[in-house]
Amino acid sequence: MLIELQEATKIYPMGEETICAMDHISFGIQKGEFVSIIGCSGSGKSTLMNILGCLDTLNSGKYFLDGEDVACFTQNRLSKIRNEKIGFVFQSFYLIPNLTALENVELPLKYQNIPKHRRKLLAASALHQVGLNTRMHHRPNQLSGGQQQRVAIARAIASSPPIILADEPTGNLDSKSGNDIMEILQILHNEGKTILLITHDPAIANQAQRTLKIADGKLVDLSV
Repeated sequence: MLIELQEATKIYPMGEETICAMDHISFGIQKGEFVSIIGCSGSGKSTLMNILGCLDTLNSGKYFLDGEDVACFTQNRLSKIRNEKIGFVFQSFYLIPNLTALENVELPLKYQNIPKHRRKLLAASALHQVGLNTRMHHRPNQLSGGQQQRVAIARAIASSPPIILADEPTGNLDSKSGNDIMEILQILHNEGKTILLITHDPAIANQAQRTLKIADGKLVDLSV
């Protein structure tokens, strides 16, 4: 099992009260699966992504990544996992405006201490993979929303992480651009990547192999 949650619970304080964003959630994901996580706003799906991406920690329960208990990892180990094992794609792109597409894709590779020449090759290859080889020297404001999301995907895959976490990757896009992004994710899945896709859109969720439905912090449905 690549990813396994056991009774995973996450509670946030809100004033004098608490909110249970994840309520004893348990499931497993095998290497190479394409799984969608669907739920409405406030259901807990983004909190779940933060846990799976090692961006946040549980209050109780267990999270095993590739058979290892994440709670035992040091901050350095968690940082290394986020850099090397997980590629993140977000709804809002998070591109740096004054950098070109190539430079945006290169930036995380720099933090991995990859030599400059190698960084450029990896970034250019990733942009080619998402169909932007002719736009790599354009800045974000010179690109459409769909193209900006392609840059974000290229940034996520440039170091060849085995896991892609995509949080509402089509949420800010028109239907055609959204379909293009889903085609890229399907190609990555066919190449052996494990894809976790968070969405509120059933039509998007249904393109995955399997869907997990979350409501009020609870896992309410597992389809196969």
